[in-house]
Amino acid sequence: MITRVWRQRIATAAPSGWPAHIHPVIQRIYAARGVSTPDGAEHRLARLLSPSLLGGMDRAVAVLMDAIASDKRIVVAGDYDCDGATGTAVAVRGLHLLGAKHVAHVVPNRFVHGYGLSEALVESLQPSPDLIVTVDNGVASVAGVAAARARGIGVLITDHHLPGDTLPDADAMVNPNLDGDGFPSKALAGVGVMFYLLLALRASMRDAGRFPNGEPDLSALLDLVALGTVADLVPLDFNNRVLVEAGLKRMRAGKACAGVTALIEASGRSLSTIAATDLAFAIGPRLNAAGRLEDMSLGVACLLTDDVGIARRYAEQLSAINQERREMQAGMVDEAERMVSLAKHVDAVGVALFDEGWHPGIVGLVASKLKEKLHRPVLAFAPAGDDTDELRGSARSIPGFHIRDALAEIDAKHPGLILRFGGHAMAAGLSMQARDFERFAAAFDAIARKHLDDDHLQALVHTDGELDYRDHTLDLAKQLRHAGPWGQAFPPPVFEARFECASWKPMGSRHLRLQLRHTQGGAPLDAVMFNCYDGTPPPARMRVAYELSVNDWQGRESVRLLVTHLEAI
Repeated sequence: MITRVWRQRIATAAPSGWPAHIHPVIQRIYAARGVSTPDGAEHRLARLLSPSLLGGMDRAVAVLMDAIASDKRIVVAGDYDCDGATGTAVAVRGLHLLGAKHVAHVVPNRFVHGYGLSEALVESLQPSPDLIVTVDNGVASVAGVAAARARGIGVLITDHHLPGDTLPDADAMVNPNLDGDGFPSKALAGVGVMFYLLLALRASMRDAGRFPNGEPDLSALLDLVALGTVADLVPLDFNNRVLVEAGLKRMRAGKACAGVTALIEASGRSLSTIAATDLAFAIGPRLNAAGRLEDMSLGVACLLTDDVGIARRYAEQLSAINQERREMQAGMVDEAERMVSLAKHVDAVGVALFDEGWHPGIVGLVASKLKEKLHRPVLAFAPAGDDTDELRGSARSIPGFHIRDALAEIDAKHPGLILRFGGHAMAAGLSMQARDFERFAAAFDAIARKHLDDDHLQALVHTDGELDYRDHTLDLAKQLRHAGPWGQAFPPPVFEARFECASWKPMGSRHLRLQLRHTQGGAPLDAVMFNCYDGTPPPARMRVAYELSVNDWQGRESVRLLVTHLEAI
């Protein structure tokens, strides 16, 4: 049984200097996230960190300036997730804007080429380009870069993933997470690193007099930068919030590219009110589904077309693939939950699961769902393909357990057990031989037990405290929606209160619709809770954690509570 501890976010400094029209609740929420003055919420593009602060930038810009001036054939090599797809589109569009004439792109098929700039992907490039520019990958592609260089192909790496012990021998590399890099923000997504490289390239071209008729407007790429940044779940530090807010403003103003606009329409969201959470939960998954189940080339094509009709057809296809992904994921999660009820998993601290029928593109989502349910680090594995005995795994972790470092520790202690691995503190991927799964599962549980104590294994319900019942207004809900932008490490406001359940009914097979009456008074409030209903009625009195949201229904707006956790009192 998971122990859940309620904990209120506390500001380190009192709000000060805010204009009168900013609701006191908004001021309190910002302060609890370390932003006590309006200066920390002024997300103007002029306040972006300078591209010159990124290590390796001068060399990377020189490589691209030479490629453009010499009309070299450039291939942008992306990744098969949303960050990689948006980053690929930013690179292709941006390089064209800056005068590159021969720019193509390639995205690996995870089932054919594996991850990143692999040897197989390099071999597939026919005819050979003069220069490969990676986006959201490459820092671990030692063999792939060597294969490219052996064929006389230059390689420029842009990435944000943590480096391994050996770096590839690339012509240039830009990655804020390289050892010794002085860039103040380590949270840039892959698409953000690519955007920064384009900014630096434009500045150098400007200094060289390359724009006699005026320089290109790279802000046209910010809708893609915002989408990739939010979808990749990188921390929304100040610099990333500037990028995301700028992209959201373009979307709301109707200036997004045809593909992003079509994806927003296909999701049922409104362009005029689009928020970061919509990018995370509605738009990003539609792109990610293509890379998980089929080929991300479809997603990149959607983001590169300027034809509205074609973009809508692509968006419809991506939505259909996403629906298939949702159905497949639901079945896999149900099976995983049955597994963890078995005796050998009940007491596990580090949970590793495998099923021969699972899809390798969805195991990351299974690991994420189980991690939330169990509050344990979870690894889920599936067969890598029909012609191999390898398993492909995806890991999700909890605070206090750096999952990539844990895999590195296992690799050092058990050489050869893991074939390949990489990732971040909270998410990672790896491959191994199927015959080694049980040995790995035991090693993973042992390393989790070594580093996690009872305090780590308590699931925290973070809230922003209580909200006066008179503040449950549509005006405040709208202000909350467009404050932020909210996301990873800058979470959306969650309030807590005690309610009586005035009425309830199932919504679909897994959701609940409720009417909740605040114990302080006031009229009952509409509420909804997703993926929680198991046939058991909700308690008559409950402690609730919830977001104050806007319910848009048939052109009418109303207040709705989005319940994230409840327990009986």
